[in-house]
Amino acid sequence: MLPLAERLRPKTLDDYIGQKHLVGQGAILRQMIESGNIASFILWGPPGVGKTTLARIIAHQLQRPFYTLSAVTSGVKEVRDVIDKAKRNASLNSGLFAPADSRSPILFIDEIHRFSKSQQDSLLGAVEEGTITLVGATTENPSFEVITPLLSRCQVYVLKSLDKDDLTELLNRALTRDEYIKSLGLQVKDTEALLRYSGGDARKLLNIIELVSNSGAKVIDNETVTKQLQQNPVAYDKDGEMHYDIISAFIKSVRGSDPQAAIYWLARMIEGGEDPKFIARRLVILASEDIGLANPNAMLLANTCFDVVNKIGWPEGRIPLAETTIYLATCKKDNSAYLAIDAALAKVRESGNLPVPLYLRNAPTSLMKELGYADGYKYPHDFPGHWVEQQYLPDELVGTTFWKKD
Repeated sequence: MLPLAERLRPKTLDDYIGQKHLVGQGAILRQMIESGNIASFILWGPPGVGKTTLARIIAHQLQRPFYTLSAVTSGVKEVRDVIDKAKRNASLNSGLFAPADSRSPILFIDEIHRFSKSQQDSLLGAVEEGTITLVGATTENPSFEVITPLLSRCQVYVLKSLDKDDLTELLNRALTRDEYIKSLGLQVKDTEALLRYSGGDARKLLNIIELVSNSGAKVIDNETVTKQLQQNPVAYDKDGEMHYDIISAFIKSVRGSDPQAAIYWLARMIEGGEDPKFIARRLVILASEDIGLANPNAMLLANTCFDVVNKIGWPEGRIPLAETTIYLATCKKDNSAYLAIDAALAKVRESGNLPVPLYLRNAPTSLMKELGYADGYKYPHDFPGHWVEQQYLPDELVGTTFWKKD
């Protein structure tokens, strides 16, 4: 029997749960699909939010040939084979009255962030010429993982974790539409644990329901869910879905200055096949956000680690990652820069585009000088100690404090 997540996979947009900002009535992807004209795009979001399902629905609704590749198992050869097949079909079925399913097949690439530069390069011509319509799926920021030429040819749509209402709807669907689950007569008493462990992931929620039902339990409640997950710790983590939980534990251990826990969680990620660039990038962010001005060298080391890992790869890359992890975990911590920029951004959104005082503006033309630009500016280096009292904030914000020194 197919897994519950596969049995309940929706086949139409009306059955699709979540992502109303993309596929709800009047939303951009729905309009594109209903018009029958779709351009290449990349779906970016966490696991289990419907990226693959959405791609399949699009192909089915548009009656397009649908090819799927996984970046984990496919290379340049497989990409070129699909493109060649699409070209052959196009030449055999060319003409104004060609059937719809002979035009511009959809190539769905799961985990496109794992494609190398050369693999991504191999897609450029076909996407540019319209030989294929590319739909990529990624859990990583495409800005970092997808080459610029390919990214410029694709729209990026962000998918969100499913909220409580979405997950509850999915639970009810499992209980009422799946024949096997219906036959068990499961009763739902409370859902707090079920929703919490699901973490906005539809597949994870359905896996937990299936785990509980296969255990012989007749009730879904907090106690039953927690007990089953403790007994089967990987049952709700198929294909590495604890990715976000473990990186969270890793970051919090470094932030909390616990090198023992930090190195443990690093080992868990390495052993689980995590992308080393993802780990290194998180260390760069952490060095800036959590250590910051307490030790500016932390940012330099983290950035160097990112470069080194890119150059040497596995397995040697584990060593600079470990070195940087321990160094950051044992550094003094200061998040004042992080808090300062967020406070300043909040003030900008609140106060709008306040004018720059005239004396702080450049005056490259005579007209600007006549208008008073740069008039009255005090050049700090002309004063003792290279400092002079002067107002730099707009009048409306004088006295506002964004950065607070510890």
